[in-house]
Amino acid sequence: MSEEALPYLVDKQPVDICQTLEMGDSARALLNDELTSRQFLKLLSDKEEYVDGVRFWSHALQKREAIWWACQCAKVSMGQGAPLPEHAALDAAEQWCADPTEERRRAAEQAYEAAGLGTPAGCAAAAAFWYEGSLAPPNVPVVPPADDLSAHGVAGSVMLAAVRSEPEKASEKYRHYFELGVEVAKGVQRWSGPSKRAEEPVRTQDQASTGTTKRPVINWD
Repeated sequence: MSEEALPYLVDKQPVDICQTLEMGDSARALLNDELTSRQFLKLLSDKEEYVDGVRFWSHALQKREAIWWACQCAKVSMGQGAPLPEHAALDAAEQWCADPTEERRRAAEQAYEAAGLGTPAGCAAAAAFWYEGSLAPPNVPVVPPADDLSAHGVAGSVMLAAVRSEPEKASEKYRHYFELGVEVAKGVQRWSGPSKRAEEPVRTQDQASTGTTKRPVINWD
């Protein structure tokens, strides 16, 4: 599938996106002028440069789609036992994605403050609040967020989701989150209508005994 089939990426090449990103030397060495964003993400995943992959994809996706990606990863990680403020933060972030009004942006601010920036959902809600507008309270001079602040919130959300539980399985989770990220870039994972819950894949009896979980494989072609 060609890069044109990923309409929700920014109109930049990986070498341009990564100019201002904090990245490890081994990840940066993989860059070249011929790579598409999708190809570079695959390289980062193949080389197990997962953290740099998250940072890159958080900036490669368009801002609103990146926040939606964070929501889907946070949802996978939370389960039903997460504290109520985290569920409220995830709901606030998802509602902002579906209807990015100033009222919903301010609701995301309150929700992320309650959930905290140490949680995937809290970071996702913060990313929504940091999307645009002002960081200052209403009715005072505007303090605009830095252009990449929202992407940093997205990256924090996805990284926290990977280690929230069973951190020894973070590699597997990162690969799954990249799959979700490609689906968001395609427009398959979308906020219009009822959102699909991104459940963890169900283990078969054989997989449970071996400690492995089968996940769908991205078609990178």
